Amino acid sequence: MPNSLLSPTIITREALRILHANLNFVGNINKQYDNQFANSGASPSGKIGPSLTIRMPNQYTVRTGAALSTQDTVETSQVLTVSTQKGVDTVFSSQDLTLTIDEFSKRYLQPAMSVLATAIEADALNMIKDVYNAVDDNAAAFSYKDFANGRKLLNQYLAPDMGRCATLTSGHVVSFLDAIKGFFNPQESVAKPYLTGKIGKVNGFDTYENTVLNPFQSGTAAAATGYTATLTNGSATVVLAAGATTFKQGDIVTFTTVSAVDPETKLSRGFLQQFVVTADYAGGAGNLSVSPTPVSTGAAQNVTNVGAGLTVAKVGGGASALYNQSLVFHPEAFTFVSADLIDVSKFGAWGARQVMDGISMRIARQYDISTDTVPCRIDVLYGYKTLRPQLAARIIAQ
Repeated sequence: MPNSLLSPTIITREALRILHANLNFVGNINKQYDNQFANSGASPSGKIGPSLTIRMPNQYTVRTGAALSTQDTVETSQVLTVSTQKGVDTVFSSQDLTLTIDEFSKRYLQPAMSVLATAIEADALNMIKDVYNAVDDNAAAFSYKDFANGRKLLNQYLAPDMGRCATLTSGHVVSFLDAIKGFFNPQESVAKPYLTGKIGKVNGFDTYENTVLNPFQSGTAAAATGYTATLTNGSATVVLAAGATTFKQGDIVTFTTVSAVDPETKLSRGFLQQFVVTADYAGGAGNLSVSPTPVSTGAAQNVTNVGAGLTVAKVGGGASALYNQSLVFHPEAFTFVSADLIDVSKFGAWGARQVMDGISMRIARQYDISTDTVPCRIDVLYGYKTLRPQLAARIIAQ
């Protein structure tokens, strides 16, 4: 009996399975398959870039006493653009399609999906630069106490208990495993055992090692920056007085007397609110863009006060510091959205499109008469965005 050919659907499903096994950050954040584009697919010819409007939770203040005190509902939203198309291109013959799926997977799909997963993870992990809450260990080695302080920050910003995750650099994993060796139970329930890099469930966190989480290069500003600043209520633009040093997107800063507040009671937490720089700053007097937007009154209040003449300090080391950073987070801090590319099989071509756990993948293959080869392409179209950075925290340590 002749061997039967592997179908594009079987190959695409296997490719998606392997891709998911290699996505331990994207695999643990909020993922959406965007069915708004499922009927016709997104264009593969450069016209990609559909935008999604994502509504954020409404916020309210609490009155005291019996007197009615109505308040307007101010709805906010964020726009996410699905505009990144990545893929892997290869060549295989009709004879290769007579292999078993295990053989085909080992020869073609596993190496292809490994490199594609790395590229997608590296993209998505750029969202760590949006996270403003951080545990700074002052250039000391990573310790379990740092991990516990990251957990404390998530608690203080009301991250839900269920579903929490930790993504650690390889360097931090060495110290982490040494710290927990006396009480770590590898038999504890594992939510996603198929994901690579899984360490285990520790203190309520599904914990992973991620080799794509690279060190961060900060700006030339030292911990004592020499800058003074003016913060305005409701403005993400901070006015800096004259200075010479720089900030990089992702640097974290604080301002004297500007403390964090409890998200519900609006009472001071007793520590300075941390802000992340959202665009590179070249130095000198000017406007520094930060997140979160400081709000000192009302339902959206997140700081105790704003004002002028505030001393600016940098979190995470001295001038031009290169430091390692790991991440603890709740999945709702980030979102990853995948949309369909057009399914070429409906035009009679060899190909398929499949969706698995929020990721849409397409495979297409066609004979090239000019080179007498049969090239094949595997594509994913996606976008990502940090929606609720307060539900995440960086751990900065050696």
